[in-house]
Amino acid sequence: MKLLALALFSAACSALPAVSASQNTGATPGLSELNESGAIAVDGRAVPYLIRHLPIDSFPDLPAAIQAELNRRGCLIPQTYEAHRPENVVHASLEGPGSSDWAVLCSAGGTVSLLVFFTGDSGTSRGATFVLASAPETERLQAHGTGGVLGFNWGIDGASPQQVHDAQAGLVPRPPWIDHDALADSVVDHRTVYHFYAKNAWTLLDMPN
Repeated sequence: MKLLALALFSAACSALPAVSASQNTGATPGLSELNESGAIAVDGRAVPYLIRHLPIDSFPDLPAAIQAELNRRGCLIPQTYEAHRPENVVHASLEGPGSSDWAVLCSAGGTVSLLVFFTGDSGTSRGATFVLASAPETERLQAHGTGGVLGFNWGIDGASPQQVHDAQAGLVPRPPWIDHDALADSVVDHRTVYHFYAKNAWTLLDMPN
């Protein structure tokens, strides 16, 4: 039933416009003022949605150069409807073993982009920035709970070689171990794909159906 609902919402979002409230991004906004709310047409009726955002300074561990780039892009960090702590900023070894890299979901101008930054030992950006995926925010909405309000359903996290190996348990033969982290890219309560960087390219790792 959830998969059917998600498909209906995705189809409706791509075909029909959303009516949304404008974000208030003043100099010192409260967190509630960073939220995006409105309604989207589904099967001829208006269904409300709420997307919560956090400002870049909610993630003080981000290197200063990356914070500056995200602020230059006008990014806010969208939070999934089930978030209980700041999320969708990931620190992991994505370029190779022992590397110190960052992945961020950036919401700007109504579009969410999955950005990856490779960094040096000093924590400064080397200019290697990747956009692995992007979509209008209103295409990443999902029904949840009993309140009838749609919420944001896109989440990212780091995936260690052990976590990837465990996720591939249903594959025969099981692929060999990877030697550094992958990036888990998930739709809440649904499928997770794993982005992996090797040989100067990003690929999706094989997973069971």
